[in-house]
Amino acid sequence: MLKGKIHSIESMGLVDGPGIRVIVFMQGCALRCKYCHNPDTWVTEGGKEYTPEEIVNKIKRFKTYFERSGGGVTFSGGDPLRQPEFLIEALKRCKEEGIHTCLDTSGVGLGEYDEILKYTDLVLFDIKHVTREGYKNVTLMEMDESLKFIEALNRNNTKVWIRHVVVPNLTDGEEHILELKEFIKKINNVEKIELLPYHLLGVNKYTTMGIKYPLEGVKGMDKEKIKEYEELLK
Repeated sequence: MLKGKIHSIESMGLVDGPGIRVIVFMQGCALRCKYCHNPDTWVTEGGKEYTPEEIVNKIKRFKTYFERSGGGVTFSGGDPLRQPEFLIEALKRCKEEGIHTCLDTSGVGLGEYDEILKYTDLVLFDIKHVTREGYKNVTLMEMDESLKFIEALNRNNTKVWIRHVVVPNLTDGEEHILELKEFIKKINNVEKIELLPYHLLGVNKYTTMGIKYPLEGVKGMDKEKIKEYEELLK
């Protein structure tokens, strides 16, 4: 029986797509981003097991709340693309129920994306960096799979919201933001761009898990600076 590994479920998400949303956080991520605030989702093991039918039945309980706001479900993580078979079946069932579907992803899955995107209304695409060197520095992985996902987005004409975490001395500076602007031009159907200020909310998880925090001593990103960068992107 097909089952997915689910880290947690949030019933009233307000920032992960349009309207009020149920957020399904799935286990598993190939990247090891220096600023990751969910290291407990890296491994596929752990979490609670659900069949696609079970997870959609759980989502449906909140349908009266999120439908009024134009919301739906967002599959997040970790990265939902790391459990493709489960994700496809869950997305199919959501669409059968008339539920708006969204993926929050860095685009690093297991290589087959067209079938997933067929049942996806919106992708929140997290751009880690715009150069190969920068991408590997941030994630400890190569950029190729993320670029392959961008090709799939364009091929399927999927609606996209861009997200980019701005970290002091890592993904900030006017030059970097202007490079980001050029990079985004390669992606079709971009409806929105969100610059997310780096924060320290996940640091305690590293302590609990006995993992050294990669950005120790780096302060949270100045939100006023973010506003300046947003002007550059216009």
